[in-house]
Amino acid sequence: MRPRRVTVAVLVSLSLLSLGTAQRPPSPLPERMTDTGGGTQLVTAVAARTGSTTGTVTWWDRKGGRWVAAGSAKARFGANGLTEGTTRKQGTNTTPTGLYGLPYAFGIEAAPSGTRSPYRRVRQNSWWCQDNDSRVYNRWTEPRAADCRASQAEHLVTYRTQYAHALVVDFNYHRPVRGRGAGIFLHVNGRGATAGCVSVPKSAMRKILRWANPARAPHLAIGTTGGRTAITRY
Repeated sequence: MRPRRVTVAVLVSLSLLSLGTAQRPPSPLPERMTDTGGGTQLVTAVAARTGSTTGTVTWWDRKGGRWVAAGSAKARFGANGLTEGTTRKQGTNTTPTGLYGLPYAFGIEAAPSGTRSPYRRVRQNSWWCQDNDSRVYNRWTEPRAADCRASQAEHLVTYRTQYAHALVVDFNYHRPVRGRGAGIFLHVNGRGATAGCVSVPKSAMRKILRWANPARAPHLAIGTTGGRTAITRY
């Protein structure tokens, strides 16, 4: 009977070990990603699937060799969901997945106290050009450039709610590809889904601006929980 008791004890120990492993919490999302931009700050924007128009934005700090969540908020995406950033087409109302820098912030309202990112105030003659034929395609233009048609540009001051505060996302920004898309931002929620940006409640946007530190190279990663556009692939 003694060998049997030993066997039972071993089985119980192995079962408890397996149970403990199964209950171990997963690693923080940034630690499961292929790339986080090389800095010590990261914003993740995650949707359940490409057809989703809502999800979660979380901002993270790298501390003591680990990624720690600094805050989180509900997010909105494009009216037609998300799509791979490298093949996105302009005018599709889709949010581009991928990993992007955050060059500067802007807003109709003054920057929240403590903002360290370069912050540009929106004025009456501030526009963002989305005209594929313009020399200032996917750029702030003030006043609107002569070769940028008003019908193909955003008059920033007219979006008083959404652009109260925003961060420019460098999707198709540094080396613009005509027809891929322009004016992708992280901004304040409007009434519903976006035209391709990521949006969060105003309170969250203000927290993100106070948190972001250019010296720590913050990036924005956009993706889904799984599949070809899984955020862990970026």
